[in-house]
Amino acid sequence: MTSTTLDRRGGPADALLHDYRSVLRRRNRTLLLGLLVVVALTLLSGWVAQVAPTRLAQHIGTFFGYFDRITQLENAAPGTRVWTDPANWFWGLRKWSLLLADTLLMAYVGTLLGAAGAFVLSFVAARNLVSQGWLRGAAKRLLEFCRTVPDIVFALIFVIAFGLGPLPGVLALAIHSLGSLGKLFTEVAENIDMRPVEGARAAGAPWAAAVRFGAVPQVLPNFASYTLLRFEINLRQASVLGFVGAGGIGQDLLEAIRKFYYNDVSAILLMIIVAVMLLDMLTEKVRHRLIGTEARR
Repeated sequence: MTSTTLDRRGGPADALLHDYRSVLRRRNRTLLLGLLVVVALTLLSGWVAQVAPTRLAQHIGTFFGYFDRITQLENAAPGTRVWTDPANWFWGLRKWSLLLADTLLMAYVGTLLGAAGAFVLSFVAARNLVSQGWLRGAAKRLLEFCRTVPDIVFALIFVIAFGLGPLPGVLALAIHSLGSLGKLFTEVAENIDMRPVEGARAAGAPWAAAVRFGAVPQVLPNFASYTLLRFEINLRQASVLGFVGAGGIGQDLLEAIRKFYYNDVSAILLMIIVAVMLLDMLTEKVRHRLIGTEARR
């Protein structure tokens, strides 16, 4: 009797195991096929773009050699490293610090302006808050335009319009931040709890008041977190925008690269790296605190 019972149970179990193995084999074949397609497309893209691995292998030493060169003191015995004479290495510390402060202020003001614009447009672009499709579409297309055009292109345009200085950099960062933050803010707004908003509308509140009291309190922590993250990005971008004359420490970095002032290149790069690291650690703590506060609610 026990043997009969086991046989009856073994039939369906074997069939289930067979189906499971079949599904597993199909999944493995699909993964392998997908991997082969990715590899084939990568090779095809490299061939079309004329990417030459042999050339990369031949010249990779020059890349690392440049970084070795910028860490050697120019006015000392060959092989003497820059960190053995910090005073000589950072001879322009005062000037570079002021330029780095300008870069930081550019990133701050550009982020602030972009976040303010994104804050307003995100509620207009949210599907759950605005029923007019044309209005949502107009807001989304504007945000797409702002984040699609590279900020360095905006900087070039504003340099032509307003001349050299921090203003073109601030405007370029603000417009690009508007587009990027607007996208993130809109996604946050579209995932809120709609009951407070609907309750305010049912009580007769206008749209702006319903958003102010029903939606804004829910999205503020995430909005602040994304804004701080964007601030980090903009500090790095502000350094690059100086390459096109948009102010900040990037202009001195480009000049040092063009004139082969190797020690100046390494000193300025180190200052930018340290500034970005410090800002990253600071904003990370603030973001985690904001997210933790929201989670406890």
